[in-house]
Amino acid sequence: MPDLDIALLANALQEAAALEIMPRFRKLGEDDVRMKSEAIDLVTAADEAAELLIRARVEAALPDAVFIGEEAVAADPSLMDKIADAELMVIVDPIDGTFNYAAGLPLFGVMLSVVAKGETVAGIIFDPLGNDWTIAEKGSGAWTYQTDGSQTRLQVAPAPALDQMIGIANVGFFDKELRRRILSNLADVRMFTSYRCAAHEYRTFAAGHLHFAMYNKLMPWDHLAGTLISQEAGAYAARFDGSPYLPHHADGGLLLASDPDTWALLREKVFTV
Repeated sequence: MPDLDIALLANALQEAAALEIMPRFRKLGEDDVRMKSEAIDLVTAADEAAELLIRARVEAALPDAVFIGEEAVAADPSLMDKIADAELMVIVDPIDGTFNYAAGLPLFGVMLSVVAKGETVAGIIFDPLGNDWTIAEKGSGAWTYQTDGSQTRLQVAPAPALDQMIGIANVGFFDKELRRRILSNLADVRMFTSYRCAAHEYRTFAAGHLHFAMYNKLMPWDHLAGTLISQEAGAYAARFDGSPYLPHHADGGLLLASDPDTWALLREKVFTV
């Protein structure tokens, strides 16, 4: 694994939040919000400014790393082709939950992952409102760090019976018939939801408050950090066909659960794609 200054990277996310994200929260003008692919896919002036700041900090700390940001890819989709083969790469979502952020909802985060030779080796999720980080380095567990220096190790919750499970199910990117079938199957669990913010969904899951999380659309800035954090907290994660989720994957779905047996049960009974 490369020699990383995780604290420096974590502080870059905090700095971007303090200087570019929070000062604009609930103060965006009409010209500060634009639609990308559809009405629920937005970009704001805060996304763009935060990404530029984080990029500058990353390039100073890791000059040999390829930098990929969500907004940079929106401008140049060919950047995605570099993920599988890069020796070292940093992937950033400057504001995960932009729809919430633009609507003034206090549920958004800043995410960064480090990929070395096709493998995610570190992940950071910063909560601008809580002013704390959830961080994992491969093989070192998952931790929440407070600004006072205190830290808490995370552990996923053991799974109860299927009819008592609570989890995340993002069904919006399935076709209508498959979405209808999965929504019907979800009647067999106790409760499911979507925060429209993977950053907080992964933090909540890794901290032991949920039993599963399911996603269909796989953008690396949305899922690499959270998947590594969840795995380091003891979760089992795989694509719908059972194969490992890797940084270059953009499809195939993703299901995370407390353990392999729970994953298999959810895949068979609920997420029958």
